[in-house]
Amino acid sequence: MKYASIGPISTFLPQRIETNQQLQEEFPGWDMDLIFTKTGIAARHIAEPAETASDLGVQAAQRLFEEHNVDPQSIDFLLFCTQTPDYPLPTTACLMQERLGLRVSCGALDFNLGCSGFIYGLSLAEGLIRAGIARRVLFITAETYSKYIDADDRSLRTIFGDGAAATLIEASDEPTLDGFQFGTDGTGADTLMVTDGGARRPEDAHTPRHRKRWDSRLYMDGPALINFTVGAIPQLVQNIFSAAGIPNSAVDLYLFHQATRKMLEQLQESLGVDSDRMPIALENVGNTVSATIPLLIHDLRKQGRLKKGSKHLLVGFGVGWSWGGCIWHDHYGSEA
Repeated sequence: MKYASIGPISTFLPQRIETNQQLQEEFPGWDMDLIFTKTGIAARHIAEPAETASDLGVQAAQRLFEEHNVDPQSIDFLLFCTQTPDYPLPTTACLMQERLGLRVSCGALDFNLGCSGFIYGLSLAEGLIRAGIARRVLFITAETYSKYIDADDRSLRTIFGDGAAATLIEASDEPTLDGFQFGTDGTGADTLMVTDGGARRPEDAHTPRHRKRWDSRLYMDGPALINFTVGAIPQLVQNIFSAAGIPNSAVDLYLFHQATRKMLEQLQESLGVDSDRMPIALENVGNTVSATIPLLIHDLRKQGRLKKGSKHLLVGFGVGWSWGGCIWHDHYGSEA
């Protein structure tokens, strides 16, 4: 039997950068120092009006092919995770297959999942490879949440950035992903949502949990999301370690979805994890939703912090409510 292994990752961020200083000049009444203290975010990359998540994802995948000498014809399956697809239909992954020059015998699908999407994609790739359906899976995560956010929205504009990551998941003789655990609680759907653009009539749609303060299509109840996260994730982490049969001391780093600094610091405290074991790396990119974990892995690799043979905890959580995690045995990292 073959198993899934996380291989090289390439990323792409839009050229346009929006800094806190720019926002302060645009909105003198916003307390950007206080906002930075809570979010840990100083700048975000923002897609142009004509630039979509698939455009970002294609650029990331093309970089992956070029930087790591990957033949597009060797890809057996394309997984695309996004909550900002190009169209309601067709499947955006089908459009990306043609643009990337993948063979027509390649499978391709989208799945709409946000902050836990990278974990779900890893499990899907693991299933495809274990079943013998694929040996090489191209897993792209890309988001352009900025298209859902009104320019005056202080709560969202200061947090979310656009970006993409392309991850090559390859067949391995040894298991590298272990202890998968997932959770879903649809009662929290009304805390982070976009209610238009789908098939449900506006008059029948869910309503946000509290009054909307801004005109953004995207609504977020930040305090409710923090309460959900701090309540659900410690139990998830315990379940992952139990399923993998290892103690928490056996992992080197806790690689979590990069939501905001405040949320991650609360998780550090709740889990009793030192800050150097749970890196926070969103200052210059913001919360890129499904792309945060691969962007984090990419940055840590460049810094030489991920060593071959090390073990790490991967955890995603948020919109849905949806959460998931696993243990990652890194067979691709730099030599110790």
